[in-house]
Order: sequence, then C-alpha cells, then structure tokens
Amino acid sequence: MPSPPDRSPDSNLDRKKTPAVKKNRRSSWSGPWLSSNEALKNVVLKMRLQSLSNSSSTTPPSESEPEPEFDPFNSRPISHGNAAPDYSSMLSDKLLVKILSKISDKKQHISNSLVCKRWCMLSGKLINSIKLLDWEFLESGRLSFRFPNLVDVNIVPSCIKSERNSGILLSNRLCSVHLDSGVGENEGFLVKKGDVLGSDVVDRGVRILSEGCGNLRKVVLMNVSEEGLSILADECELLQEMELLCCGDSSLKGIFKCQNLQMLKLVSHLDGIYDSVVSDIGMTILAQGCRRLLRLELVGCEGSYDGIKAIGHCCQMLEELVLCDHRMDGGWLSALSYCGNLKTLRIQSCKSIDSNPGPDEHLGCCPTLEELHVQQCQMREKLGVRALFLVCRTVRSIVFEDCWGLDNSIFNAASICRSVTYLSLEGCSLLTMEGLESVIPFWKKLDRLRVVACNNIKDSEITPELATLFSVLKELKWRPDSRSLMEAGLAGTGVGQKGGRSLRK
Repeated sequence: MPSPPDRSPDSNLDRKKTPAVKKNRRSSWSGPWLSSNEALKNVVLKMRLQSLSNSSSTTPPSESEPEPEFDPFNSRPISHGNAAPDYSSMLSDKLLVKILSKISDKKQHISNSLVCKRWCMLSGKLINSIKLLDWEFLESGRLSFRFPNLVDVNIVPSCIKSERNSGILLSNRLCSVHLDSGVGENEGFLVKKGDVLGSDVVDRGVRILSEGCGNLRKVVLMNVSEEGLSILADECELLQEMELLCCGDSSLKGIFKCQNLQMLKLVSHLDGIYDSVVSDIGMTILAQGCRRLLRLELVGCEGSYDGIKAIGHCCQMLEELVLCDHRMDGGWLSALSYCGNLKTLRIQSCKSIDSNPGPDEHLGCCPTLEELHVQQCQMREKLGVRALFLVCRTVRSIVFEDCWGLDNSIFNAASICRSVTYLSLEGCSLLTMEGLESVIPFWKKLDRLRVVACNNIKDSEITPELATLFSVLKELKWRPDSRSLMEAGLAGTGVGQKGGRSLRK
C-alpha cells in the first residue's frame, strides 16, 4: 500500500514560510510572442509538421538514420557537433550563379571552384574564355563538361609537344614553346615536325570541341584540315572570329561554310616553328566563302595581284586589311583599288613594300581609306613606298613606327596625301627637320602631330613657319629625343605663355 503523505507540522510550516523562488531564464526575442500569442505557436507547429510530412512523403526516412531537427523560426537544420551548416545549399543554382557572377576578380573563380563539387560546376559556367594547355583534357570530353558556356577557345599551346620543365622559353605574340637541349638538331627549326600534332588528331579534337561547345564565337586552331573546319562550321553557326596557324591552301576549303565569319587571321609561315604555304589559291577560296569579312590578317602568306583582287572583289564589306611579313609578288599594291570599303591598312614586319609596283596609271586608289599604319618595315625601296602613297592618297591618318630606311627623300613622297589630319612618327632615326618641312606645309588639314624617338629631328632647327604651324595644332606631342626643349624652339610665338596660344603635349 502507498505510504500516506507527510502531514507533519514542520513540513507545513516550511511551505508557508519559504517563498517561491523564480529561476532566472535567458531572455529571448520569441519569448513574449510565444507566451502571449497561442495562435503563433499553432502556426509554427503546423509549418513544422507540414515540412516533416512533405519530406517523408518524397523520401521515407531510414530506420537507422534519425530525422533531422529543424529550427521552427529559421527553417534550417540544427547542426550538432563541430560540422558547420552549409547555408549555400538552400540557394538554387540559378541564384548562386548570379551571386558568383558579381565577383569582379576572375582569379577568385578558381578558389570558388575548390569549395565543393557543386561550386566547381557552377563556377565553370561563368568561364567563357580558355587557353588549352593539356590536349588530353579536350579529348576526354572534360573541357566541354567542365566549361559548357565557352565562347573563346585557344588550343594552340596544347598542339605543340614541349618540355614544360625546360628553362628555355621561345615566345612571340603568336605562340610560346618550351625548348630542350637538342634544339639545334631539327633541320633549322626550333620545334621538331613530330612535336606538332597531326591533322587527324586535331580534327578529332575539333569535333569534340564543336559538339560540346556549340556557342563558340572565337577559336584559335593549329594544323587543322578541311574536315575539321567543315565540322566546326556545321556545329558552330555563331562563329565570328577565327585564327588559323600552320594552315595551307587545301585546308581552307573547309572554311567555305563559315558564312558568318567576320574576322580571320591566317598565319601561314612562322620562323623556327613551321612552314606552310597560303597562296593565291587559298586567298581565292576564303574570299568566295567568307563574304562577310570585316577584318583580314595575312601573316607570312604568299600571293600576288590575283589573290588580293579576289579578296577585294568578293569581300565587299572588308574594312581592315593587315599584311605581316608578307611574301607577295610585285604588283600586289594595284589590287587594293578593288577593296571599295577598306578603311584601315596595316603593313607590319615586311622586308619590302612592293618590289615591282608597275606604272602609276595602273595603281588605282582606295577612295574610302582613312588610316595607314606602317610598323617595323624596310622602306629603302623608293618606288614601292611611293606607290603605297599613291594608292593611299586619300588617307587621313598616317603612322610610321620603327621603319628602317625612311629618310627625307622617301618621306617626301607622302606630300601627295593632301587630306592628312594626323601624323605619328616614332623611331624614324633617319628623318630630319628638313624632311618635315618638305611635307607638312602641304597638309593644310593637319591638326595633330606626334614625334617620338626621332633623334635626328632637333629643336634648334625649327623654323618660324613650323613654329607658327605648331601653335595652331589641336594636339602636339613633341619628344624627338631626350634633350628636346620645345619652349626654346617656340620662343617668341606666344605658345605656353599665360594668355597666349595653348599647346597640348
């Protein structure tokens, strides 16, 4: 039988004398709400039960794994132990990609991709340009899987086998190659012929690339054949810019299908690396296929009047033509007159402008030409340089940079260009003040002048006529040598004085 309750007077007395002691509880923001509002309690309990019922209906909980505990106010799992909760798991992929895209530092994407597999995949979607260093990464299909949104791909570094640990690096603006100790045994080439991937291997990689990245806008390829270019043209209809290295006339047949191509760069010959040929045949093929070209750059290409004429006749939208280290036959300058919409002509690193330009009446003229850039070229042949100025006599901007052989007599032929508004001379050491005096007075529209590193042009030789001309220019940069003092040469003209004419340097 249960023992009767204790009814001793001492116990009753203790109950009467001992006051009720309230325990100190930690204040909480939810306390007043839950204590005064029973409806809020019911809402929170109902939300929690509904959350648990939804999770149990989709995936029944395992008997061995306990159900996770949720915070009723934050709807987040309660973490036990030292493991930190993954708050990013509550964000959708679309929202998380939008957040990661706000990071301006591109290098930070590499660190973000190391967080977890999910972040690795989402960070890969933000990469749109890549330079391939490992060919196996492309052949295995991991390139398109890892970076599905690529629009710019350069596979040239992976097409040349080289020792990555070599201390010798051959680099130029087109490609970089690591060299080994046996570089002198390659028959005059710095790279062995077997070290460049074959066309069949490159075509297979181009097929994988084009099928996985159909939104490509720019590609840089090497030693690709007609088959590879055809596949690329069929799969990547948005392709607009292309660079081809180690290409020949036969491979350009595949470029015929690239109807939307706007910028094309052909690197036919590259000293020490490879030697291929692009002649008038290849130029005619690309001209008939790529009729929407806006910019064409020919590097180390062989050709003549016929090839340039085909380009000018078919590519009527061509606005910029670049010739670098060309091997053109004599007379090619006269074909520029067929480029009816040409606005910019660039001639770079050429040993000769035109060895045999022909009579003046056959040269013609480019009526829409606005800019002429001649950089690091041999200009000792007076006939070729004079023919260049005749063809470009409507030009408005002339730039000479590090041109060998440009003396006063050759520069005097530029006086035929009467519409020049801007002249830039840099590294023209043979040119003197006498050469400037023989040309600049004929350019009535000249308003900008730049003279840099032309050591034979002296401040002391500035005549009052030139000083007056300089004072009305809108822009003047005068640094012919390190001892140049423009103020001494323009003494008495009012330039540089308070209230006088302005001189912008």
